[in-house]
Amino acid sequence: MAHQALDPDFRRLIDEHAPVRQPGSGFTFTEGPIWHPVEQYLLFSDMPGDVRRRFDKSGVREWMRPSNMGNGMTYDSDLNLLVCEHSTSSVARFRPDGRREVMASHFEGRELNSPNDICVKSDGSIWFTDPWYGRMPGFGVERPRELGWQGVFRLAPGHKPGAEPQLVVERYMFTMPNGLCFSPDESLLYINDTEQANIRVFDVQADGKLKNGRVFASGIRDSLLAGVPDGMKCDAEGNVWCTAPGGLWVYNPSGKLIGKVSIPELPANFHWGGPDWRTLYVCASTSLYAVDVKVGPRNEPFMRARAGGSASRAEASVAQSSGADEPLRLDARRCALIIQDMQNDVVMEGGAFAESGSPQHCRDQNAIANIARLADRCRALGVPVIHVHFLVPPGARGLTLNAPLFEGVIDNAALVRGTWGGSPVDGLVPEDGDFVVEKMRMSAWEGSTLETVLKAEGRDMIIETGAWTNMSIEHTARTGADKGYVMIIPEDGCSTMNADWHNASINYALQNVSLVTKTDEVIAALG
Repeated sequence: MAHQALDPDFRRLIDEHAPVRQPGSGFTFTEGPIWHPVEQYLLFSDMPGDVRRRFDKSGVREWMRPSNMGNGMTYDSDLNLLVCEHSTSSVARFRPDGRREVMASHFEGRELNSPNDICVKSDGSIWFTDPWYGRMPGFGVERPRELGWQGVFRLAPGHKPGAEPQLVVERYMFTMPNGLCFSPDESLLYINDTEQANIRVFDVQADGKLKNGRVFASGIRDSLLAGVPDGMKCDAEGNVWCTAPGGLWVYNPSGKLIGKVSIPELPANFHWGGPDWRTLYVCASTSLYAVDVKVGPRNEPFMRARAGGSASRAEASVAQSSGADEPLRLDARRCALIIQDMQNDVVMEGGAFAESGSPQHCRDQNAIANIARLADRCRALGVPVIHVHFLVPPGARGLTLNAPLFEGVIDNAALVRGTWGGSPVDGLVPEDGDFVVEKMRMSAWEGSTLETVLKAEGRDMIIETGAWTNMSIEHTARTGADKGYVMIIPEDGCSTMNADWHNASINYALQNVSLVTKTDEVIAALG
């Protein structure tokens, strides 16, 4: 069953001919899949069957019965399971030891309709939709409604179990609010409506209020295919994936429909999973399906959690101390790789700065090959690979001449966008799924989108490689340390003009702001 690319960008997200597997079938109506990031298993709801199921390498088995006809599920940052329960009209929290707490069940003294789908923001707030499907036969327990309208609610950070939620939309805006998700930077909240067959998007304010609501996508229906807007998620690049007729419809951040993922049965919800978050699990009617994709999800708070709660930076960063033989260990889920200034003008013969000696030192360090090996390993583990390129327009308009380095860019007509000199070196050309960040300063942070990417990906440990060690690499490491990031420098993945300048930076300044190591040690530490 081929997927449908309506725009070339869709092919960066999934292969059009990616097979759809069926890990399990024979259920009643599946919903609410969620992946455990530490123990590596999928939970999903078999709602009318009143059972919660678990899928792992051993197959599918019952996990909890009865389940209060649970629907949407997610985890908070401490890996407590949050469940929208249809038969109790509640949002419930399950501790890892099995204890159940009712987080919310009433609004203005009246029972909620039936919480349906749920997501968590990085500040700890919990957001959920409340249509009345759980008061219909089959999907819940048939009973009268108390509210008379369908809303979207928020549990503020520090919410006490049982306290009333905050209503975040107008009472009669939605007919049947269903799926909801945040953009990667959490500045936007998307909410779909099953009956209206549309998706709305809102700006999220610092105090948790929503403003500037508008229709993001409409007409999500097809008279010839079964399927409606139901589950919805945002990927790491800001694309919105939504259940729809025939499978999943994918919209780019501007609201353009760019492709459709075909699923054999009517889909209800989905989530990314697997060790690298590149398997899309889809709950569709009587079955659980899986399809491999090329892009991961928006980095949600629970994805950065560790067993027993969030790890401290020290626990997850360096397991190596002076005088100890214990090897370096890194948590791949918190890492990002930066490849900085590896452009022809900087490190190649024939480049604008070749006379500085930089091409020879790059060869002496075997920097290109070392970085390429490290990048391949990072991609395999789902670690973001971020290329930082120094690029100027023709004439270098906008580049200030406050330092000899910047004067040299103009004097040598170097690093011009679209030229050979400004292009990445062979062997380190960005691949599908990599990020590219542009700058016009030495530091990768200055005037660039680097930190936006890191926050969207939820990464706070940076493996920094590239050129030049005593300038761009050192400047970026100093600022990164000041910003609170753990900076890791594989010194044989860096180069500059000569060994003396390189060693001076490695042995002095970088020792104080980063962990200096080797490429092979970083690859081993990532596991």
